[in-house]
Amino acid sequence: MTSTDNDKLTSEGKGSLFESIRQIVAQAKSQIQRSVNQAMVHTYWHIGRLIVEHEQAGQSRASYGKQQLQSLSQQLSQEFGKGFDTRNLRNMRAFYQAFPIWNAVRTELSWTHYRSLLRIDNPKAREWYIQEAIGQNWSARALDRQISVLHYERLLSSQDQEAVQNEAKQKTAVLANSPAKDYLRDPYVLDFLNLPYGRYVESDIEQGLINNLQQFLLELGKGFAFVERQQRISTEDQDFYIDLVFYNFKLKCFLLIDLKLGKLTHQDAGQMDTYVRIYDQHKKGHDDNPTIGLILCSQKSEAVVKYSVLTDSEQLFAAKYLPYLPTEEELKQELERERALVLQQLEKNSEE
Repeated sequence: MTSTDNDKLTSEGKGSLFESIRQIVAQAKSQIQRSVNQAMVHTYWHIGRLIVEHEQAGQSRASYGKQQLQSLSQQLSQEFGKGFDTRNLRNMRAFYQAFPIWNAVRTELSWTHYRSLLRIDNPKAREWYIQEAIGQNWSARALDRQISVLHYERLLSSQDQEAVQNEAKQKTAVLANSPAKDYLRDPYVLDFLNLPYGRYVESDIEQGLINNLQQFLLELGKGFAFVERQQRISTEDQDFYIDLVFYNFKLKCFLLIDLKLGKLTHQDAGQMDTYVRIYDQHKKGHDDNPTIGLILCSQKSEAVVKYSVLTDSEQLFAAKYLPYLPTEEELKQELERERALVLQQLEKNSEE
């Protein structure tokens, strides 16, 4: 046997060993994901049951026990960390009320799935979405998308059901389930495990860019004050995390910044509009001006920068905001420069 043959066998052996280990690790991570998910859903169902039975004596009165829930939230949060605010406790209560028999709960679905399902009042529609989410392997984002576009109702009323189904498959394909390695990025899982959110969400590149952009805006000297990173804002059924939040004292308004690694999409713009609306509704003071959004997309070849302003604020933005804000071109140049510096530093660190 020649040395070439030996090298070939050795290479094949290494490849086989790698593949065997890769499969074991992948299976282990998948098992961890399922175990955490099942424990989380099981725990929240039982908490909901206890709240209903002990706080409300089995009665479904929404306003009853508000102060009790607030007190319970404070105690649980002090003991176990995030994940037990009053809104989430209400969701646990609603979860039990929607599924009063544990055997009816499908543990293939995550808590994030169930939070979306709780928005559905029609039991038949809810059951249909459950079966579809499991059968089609919908991620939580895909399920939320289908509920938002009334997929079940459209399917029932359509004369061309195949076209509606094909559209659903096409739209949900890009919202496929995340790999097991990304599972711990789910904020509800992190809250359940009492783990910090930011360190798992930001990649090294994102972290470096956010650090530098934060400093860049503060050095502009145009009234910017830093508020918070990875700020959590909530609606009744969803949580969002904003990369950077500033307040401008000269403009008397908030500036929300969202950083994306990759191509700018319509979904990114729509998401920022949602952030701005929520902020205007829940965070903006009565004498503050409308909130501004800023989307920064850092790609390998170039950067894309876009201000996001709601339609009724466009005139104010053009007339009063722009003199105090860096232009999109200035931000683009800064983002490209900072990306190059961050990558250079990462390469240097890897060599060391």
